[in-house]
Amino acid sequence: MIPLPSGTQIWLVAGVTDMRKSFNGLGEQIQQALNDNPFCGHLFIFRGRRGDTVKILWADADGLCLFIKRLEQGQFVWPTVRDGKIALTRSQLAMLLDKLDWRQPKTTRLNSLTML
Repeated sequence: MIPLPSGTQIWLVAGVTDMRKSFNGLGEQIQQALNDNPFCGHLFIFRGRRGDTVKILWADADGLCLFIKRLEQGQFVWPTVRDGKIALTRSQLAMLLDKLDWRQPKTTRLNSLTML
């Protein structure tokens, strides 16, 4: 994963996005549907209808970056909310990209004896 500057927020864009959209189409969706600025430096994550592809739009100091991940098998875990955006942590983003359920992460408490 690319190291993000501190203060960068990660937004999952709820609902389904037309994966034919590129920089301009996704930026326009951020402006109109979310009333946000695509050049603000935050990450915006979009998912396609089949659920096997995500696109991440991010504006760094030099311009817009578009990252795409398509799964060979399975789907990305996505919320049932149909519109708006949901804030994610960096850990949740990593879990999302690994096809894990980022919505209900569970921590485990290790006993010091079990680590021996």
